[in-house]
Amino acid sequence: MLDPRAALLRAWALKGGISSRMTVLEYSVEGERRRVVLRQPDGALYQNPQAATNEFALLQSLAGSGLPAPASYVLCESNEPLGAPFLLIGYIDGAPDFAKAIGSDSIRQFASQLAQIHRTPFVGTALESLPRYVPRFIHQRERAYPDASLRGVEIRDALRRWWAPRTANGPTLLHGDYWPGNVLWNGGRLVGVVDWEESGIGDPLADLAIARLEMLWTFGPDAMHAFTQQYATLSSFDLDDLPYWDLDAALRPVFNLGEWAAGWPELGRPDVTTDTMRGAHRTFVDMAFDALSRERR
Repeated sequence: MLDPRAALLRAWALKGGISSRMTVLEYSVEGERRRVVLRQPDGALYQNPQAATNEFALLQSLAGSGLPAPASYVLCESNEPLGAPFLLIGYIDGAPDFAKAIGSDSIRQFASQLAQIHRTPFVGTALESLPRYVPRFIHQRERAYPDASLRGVEIRDALRRWWAPRTANGPTLLHGDYWPGNVLWNGGRLVGVVDWEESGIGDPLADLAIARLEMLWTFGPDAMHAFTQQYATLSSFDLDDLPYWDLDAALRPVFNLGEWAAGWPELGRPDVTTDTMRGAHRTFVDMAFDALSRERR
């Protein structure tokens, strides 16, 4: 679809996707090898039938922003020929790093990239039309939580009573799912950020809180705290309201923690299990509640 002269050489699946399937297509045009990624947002389409269209437009808008996002080449909005809409996007020569330990330079790069996303201008661009972020406790308020150990009801009810973030931070571009699995590395250098389907506009602490919990699960508490400190140093945002956003982020896995945990063995981390994730989640929630309790005294 990119070039009628293209001859497909091989294809292989990329690991780690939950809401989307991704397949690398390597092809040749007059002897030159090239690669693209076939992105099929199956789970995302279930939530939003326009997910492929929206993501394609977003990637087009990010072109020229300086962010290491994939290029967008082709959008197929019909169910033909693959049975559902799909995108062809640029291939970035890199891979996520799921090693058990993360070095200080990698933490700095991880934090610096998130700060760069949050500094990206969006007013007056196509990015301005992105959805505004709505805290989870608002749109989850009438839903039942299947895993009581994740304290979904307690978190939701506390946020309903206590939610009072100040407006110290203006709205920024949000990635929406900034975690180690969506960051690509090559030779120790951060070269790509992928999976922008949950992007929006809102308080940058919403993104920071998501990344903090994911860092805790993946690399442990020391890495999470070091990442937070690096972000605070590299950005100019007010972090005083972070405990509110931590609790909001803690509502993300309350419906499907087991599904998230099931993918870790394939990523080379069988040590990350439902039990370890549940324990880290408990620690994360306790820290946020402790911080808010001290603030409210």
